[in-house]
Amino acid sequence: MAERARDAHAAGMQIVGLDHVQLAIPEDGLEAARAFYGGILGFEEEERPPMRAPGIWFLAPGTVVHLGVEEPFTAARKAHAGFLVTDLAAARAELEAAGAETKDADGARFHAFDPFGNRLEFLQQGEGLSERA
Repeated sequence: MAERARDAHAAGMQIVGLDHVQLAIPEDGLEAARAFYGGILGFEEEERPPMRAPGIWFLAPGTVVHLGVEEPFTAARKAHAGFLVTDLAAARAELEAAGAETKDADGARFHAFDPFGNRLEFLQQGEGLSERA
């Protein structure tokens, strides 16, 4: 696989960033998603083009999250999105005050879980993995 990646790069393909992340939610989760991603995390809801399956899209500076209904639903407990925040301690305090479960990772990041059990990682701005690249 690494050889194929080198070949693709040599042929001119170059990844310049991550455009968006897609997470699954259960069929009855749209309003809870709005309350969590829009209300608690402060994302702005984006108009979504017509699609077969229901879902909802959110925007924040430098971040796009697509939530799509998946049945049967299984939460992403290992896979996750990583969000950069300006104040890690304040972000964790706000999530915990809203009732979200959080877990320690290290001093520059922590994990939290959305209302559906999807794992989310929060990283201190300036210490994110993408900022080291």
